[in-house]
Amino acid sequence: MAVYKDELVHCLFQTVRVLADTIGLKESFTPAHQSNVANIARTIGQIMCLDRDIVDGVRMGATLHDFGILRIPSGILNKPSKLTEEEFEIMKQHPVHGFNMLKGIDFPWPVGRMILQHHERLDGSGYPGGISGSEIILEARIIAVADIVDSMTSDRPYRKALPVEEALDELKQGRGTKYDPDVIDACVELYTNQQHRLEPEYYGR
Repeated sequence: MAVYKDELVHCLFQTVRVLADTIGLKESFTPAHQSNVANIARTIGQIMCLDRDIVDGVRMGATLHDFGILRIPSGILNKPSKLTEEEFEIMKQHPVHGFNMLKGIDFPWPVGRMILQHHERLDGSGYPGGISGSEIILEARIIAVADIVDSMTSDRPYRKALPVEEALDELKQGRGTKYDPDVIDACVELYTNQQHRLEPEYYGR
């Protein structure tokens, strides 16, 4: 039975990966963002010694975290300059779009909430709901940090990739205020001592 379950989970991830690839086709400047965030989030979860099932859920939610950008105009996604306030308000709705598009799927993990909450912050300064503290599920807290690291260290239409040290410094400044301290500590450990775990060969993918 355990082997059969593993096969089903593997098949589910393959299917979702195909869905996630459609996001990369639209967000042409960062086509690997979904898989990068999924790998970072999964590894953070493992460093935190979370149960395998939770780590699988984090990986699934991270793979789909930006699914809602399919409803965002390409001109906003790939704009080579800073977004206007109005454009940013449109962009801030992508977690809601993603949640609404996938809420009818009965995932074995709280994927919808992960998608909806991955831009929320512990101090309530995030979006789209402005929720705070324990209202944000752990999986979303992990995806939030993984998302920021990959976003900052990847080329964007409006800037070149930043050094990972700069991304870590940004996260450390928000440790315990904006971001979960345990997640930050695991992320720092990953990039300081265990970055080899992000290599494609590590998980055999």
